[in-house]
Amino acid sequence: MTFIIVGYGRVGARTARILHEEGYPVVVVDNDPDKAERARTAGFEVVEGDGSNESVLKRAGVEDAVAVGGLTGDPNINFAACKIGKRHGCRVAMRISEDFTEEIYEQYESDVDEVIYPERLGAAGAKTALLGGTFNALGELTEQLRLTTVTIPEGAPVIGQKVNDVDLGDFGRIYAHGRRREAMTIPLPGTVIEPGDQLALVVEGDGLERAREVLIGEASSAGISTE
Repeated sequence: MTFIIVGYGRVGARTARILHEEGYPVVVVDNDPDKAERARTAGFEVVEGDGSNESVLKRAGVEDAVAVGGLTGDPNINFAACKIGKRHGCRVAMRISEDFTEEIYEQYESDVDEVIYPERLGAAGAKTALLGGTFNALGELTEQLRLTTVTIPEGAPVIGQKVNDVDLGDFGRIYAHGRRREAMTIPLPGTVIEPGDQLALVVEGDGLERAREVLIGEASSAGISTE
């Protein structure tokens, strides 16, 4: 059940570490010798080379891997790695930045299993996406980050706002959205919040109380589900 992580930058390194700590075998692919050496020092099997090259991914074991994460800072490399992984039957997740248009996002989304953003919380989302899980699985992701779901009640201050316009400051981000009784997905830029919607948040430290006030407008525990 090997996972291939293409790119050992901030997001790739954290994703690899999270998967490794949970007992999953990980192979890192990176064409930067310094990053490759850091990955080896961290105890990972490493293949040096361009992750958008099929022969490199074959050396990493893509033919038998369960998932490929294209997590470099270059979406073209990430997309190419995911397309190769998909041809070999892998689950694939790619990292993009937040400044993509809706049309580009939808193009990527139609060809890969999961699109990972925003940058700041990419590792948490990448780990979830590569495992094929949903954002209904709650709990600690790291010592600093916590995944939480919020059900938006009637009269909440965020009703009518676009998901991507809700500002949780530096203490959290909305990571996924779902209509009532629907599965959660990464919201498109124009998605508007309605009563009964569920939002998946990643919050830092004590950010839950502040997120509750922004989203629900009160300090009660109504609508918040966490562990």
